[in-house]
Amino acid sequence: MLSVPPVKDLVLIGGGHSHAIALKQLAMNPVPGLRLTLIADVVHTPYSGMLPGYIAGLYNFDDCHIDLRPLANFAEARLFVDRAIGLDLDANRVRCENRPPVPFDFLSIDIGSTPATLTVPGAEEHAIAVKPISKFLAIWDKIVADVVKNPAQKRRFAIVGGGAGGVELILAVQSHLHRIFRQSGQPEDNLELHLFQRGDRLLPERHLGVSRRVKKVLSRRGIQLHLGETVTKIEGENPHRVECNSGFSVECDRVFWVTQASAAPWLKASGLAVSDRGFILVGDTLQSVSHPHIFAAGDVATMTNHPRPKAGVFAVRQGKPLTQNLRRFALGQSLKPYRPQKQFLILIGTGDEQAIASRGWFRLGPHPLIWKWKDRIDREFMDRFDRLSPQMETKTQNRPRLSSPPPMRCAGCGSKVGGSILENTLKKIRAETDFPQKDGILIGLDRADDAAVLQVPGESVMVQTVDYFRAPFDDPFLFGKIAANHSLSDLFAMGASPHSALAIATLPYAPPEKVEDSLYQLLLGAVTVLNEAGAVLVGGHTTEGEEMAFGLMCNGLARPEDLLRKGGSEPGQVLILTKALGTGTLLAADMRLRAKGRWVEGAIASMLRSNGAAVDALRRHGVTACTDITGFGLLGHLIEMIRGSRVSVELNLSALPILTGAEETLGQKIYSSLFPENRRWEGAIANREAVNSHPYYTLLFDPQTSGGLLAAIPEDRADSCLADLRDLGYSDSAIVGRVRPAGATGVSPITIV
Repeated sequence: MLSVPPVKDLVLIGGGHSHAIALKQLAMNPVPGLRLTLIADVVHTPYSGMLPGYIAGLYNFDDCHIDLRPLANFAEARLFVDRAIGLDLDANRVRCENRPPVPFDFLSIDIGSTPATLTVPGAEEHAIAVKPISKFLAIWDKIVADVVKNPAQKRRFAIVGGGAGGVELILAVQSHLHRIFRQSGQPEDNLELHLFQRGDRLLPERHLGVSRRVKKVLSRRGIQLHLGETVTKIEGENPHRVECNSGFSVECDRVFWVTQASAAPWLKASGLAVSDRGFILVGDTLQSVSHPHIFAAGDVATMTNHPRPKAGVFAVRQGKPLTQNLRRFALGQSLKPYRPQKQFLILIGTGDEQAIASRGWFRLGPHPLIWKWKDRIDREFMDRFDRLSPQMETKTQNRPRLSSPPPMRCAGCGSKVGGSILENTLKKIRAETDFPQKDGILIGLDRADDAAVLQVPGESVMVQTVDYFRAPFDDPFLFGKIAANHSLSDLFAMGASPHSALAIATLPYAPPEKVEDSLYQLLLGAVTVLNEAGAVLVGGHTTEGEEMAFGLMCNGLARPEDLLRKGGSEPGQVLILTKALGTGTLLAADMRLRAKGRWVEGAIASMLRSNGAAVDALRRHGVTACTDITGFGLLGHLIEMIRGSRVSVELNLSALPILTGAEETLGQKIYSSLFPENRRWEGAIANREAVNSHPYYTLLFDPQTSGGLLAAIPEDRADSCLADLRDLGYSDSAIVGRVRPAGATGVSPITIV
C-alpha cells in the first residue's frame, strides 16, 4: 500500500525487460504520490537471454524467469494479471480481456513482439509459434516429457526462421534431446532436424562472418539446412508436411515458427502512430510520436531516429532511460533523449555450453569460455530481481513530490465516501452488469432509501453471515471477487441459497476520481460473484481509511429441514475436504516477497472457486454435517464440528491436500499472524507429541481465505462423492479423516494417523 495517497497513475502494460528494470529502480527511489499498476498476462516473464539455455536443459524455470509478483510488491505496484486488448485514448483507459478498464494518467508499453502473422496455409493450425514464449515453453516441456517417456521413438522437427532466434532454438533442441537419448542408451540419429531460411544466409542482421561460422556449426552437428527456401504450406496432422515454393518438401512431427517479429494488432487499432509493421513509433525520449503521455520500450517500440533490430539487448539498455523519463514526466520535468549504440554485442549459445561472440566485424567462438561469459552476464542480470526484501530501506529525504500533502481527513461520518462517487459507481455497475431482479426485495439499490427491505417466504428462514477483512492484494476487482466468495461460503456451508447482500468498503485516501475507480472495481468484482450465485447487492456503507478493506453481510434462504449444521457427524462416516489448504502461509510469504508468483496464482485460483457446486454434490451423497474452513484453520473448525456432534475423529495428515508452495513456506516457518492463536487448539490432539514433526502438522493451524468445505458423509458414498466433486472442478478434494465414537470425558478428541 502506498504511504502517500496517489495523485497520478502510471500504468505499465507488459512485464518485459525494460519494465522489470523500471519497477526495480522506481522501488529503490519511488516518487511519492505516483501509483504504479502493472498489467501482465503472466506472472513469470521469461528472460530472452537465457531461454535457449532453458530449452537446452542448462537452466531451470526460475533461473530464466523474472517473478513479477514479488517485484511488483517490492515496488508497491498493483499487479493486474490480465491481457491488455486495447486502449481508449480519449478516456485514458486500458481495455483488458477479463477485468474492467484500467485508467491511467500516463502509460508505458513493453509487451514484446510476436512472430509475423501465420498467413502461410496450415501454419496457424499446425505450426508452434515461439511467441508468446510462455505458451511455447509449456508445449516444449510436454515434448521433453514425451521424449523421456519414449526415447526410442524417432523424432523429426522443423524450425522455420534462420535468424538468431531460430539458430539458437534448433541448437538447443538438439543438445537437450541428444542428452536424453544418450542417458537412455538410444542413438542420437533418432532426432532429425531441419532449419528453413527464406534468404540465402543465416543471421542476415549480423556480419557475414558470423553467418558462415554458424553455418559450419549446424553442418558439423548434422542439422539439415535449407537456405533460399520459402515455406508456402504446412499440411497433414501427424506427421506434418512442410512444403516450399521450390517444390521441396519434408515430413516432420513438429514445426516451430521463429520468423520476423510483428506487433499486437490492437496497438494500431488504438490510434497510436505505428510503423508499417505495427510497432509503436517513439522519439528519442521513448515517448509515442503521436501521444506524448504514452511511452514504449523493448521490441514493441521502434525509435524513429535510431531504428535497431528487435533484440533483447536494446530492451535491457532502454530500462534505465525509460525509468528516468517516466520519473521526469511524473514530476513535470524536461525529458532526456536516449541514443542507442550502433554496434552491440550478441552472444549466441550453441546449446552445448559453448557460445559465439559477435560485435560488428568482430567474432569469436564457439568456445566454452564465451558461454561462461554469457552465463555470468545473464545471471548477474537476473540477480537484480531475486534479492528483494520488504525491509530494504530507500532514501526518503529531499524526494521531489507531485503535490502538497493531502488534507487532514475527518473521522465519524465525515470519513464516508462522497455521495457523487457512490452514485456514479452504482450507475456504471448497473449499466455493465445484469443486476438481476430478485423476488422478495421490496427496497434495494434501485431506490434511495435508508435501508433495504426484504420479504422472507413463509416456509423459509433467513440465514445471515458477515465477513470483513483487509485486502490481501492491491487489486480491487480481484479482492471484491475473493471477498464475495469468502462471505458466501458460510451460506453454502449451512445449505442456504444466496439471496442478497450488503457491502461495507473502506477505500484508501485518494482524489475523488481514483476513489471512484477503486470502488467501482471493488463492487464490480463482488457483484459479479454475487450474481453468479443468484444473489443481488441491495445496499451497504463506504468509508475512507489508510488501506483497502471490504466485506459483505450475506443473506440466504433455506427451509429449516434443509439446513446443514456443524453438528451431525456420526461414527462410521468419513470427512471430505473440498479444497487444498495453505492460503494463509502463501499470503504471508507474498507479503514478505518470499512466495513465487505461480504459488500465489494457485492460491488465488483456489480462493476464486465458489463452494456452491461443492455443497450440491455433498447433498447428493448424503452429507449430515458441514462447515467451511476459514480463519480458525482446519483444526479450529474441525473442533467445532466435533463439539457439535459429540464424536471423536481420526485425522490423516498425509491425506491433507496442500496448495503448491505451501509446504515450502511452512518449512521456512512463514506463518500468518493468526497462526499463534490458532495453534492454541492443538491441545485437542491426543498424540500431538508423536506427530508434531510431520511436515503438514503446522498446516492444521493455517487460516484460510475462501477455503473449502469440510463435510461428513457416509463412508460407502465417499468414492462416488469424490468423483462427483472432481468432475465439478474440485480437483484437490480428498478424504482427510474418519468419525469415531466419542472417547472418555477429558480425553482429547482428535488422533492423528
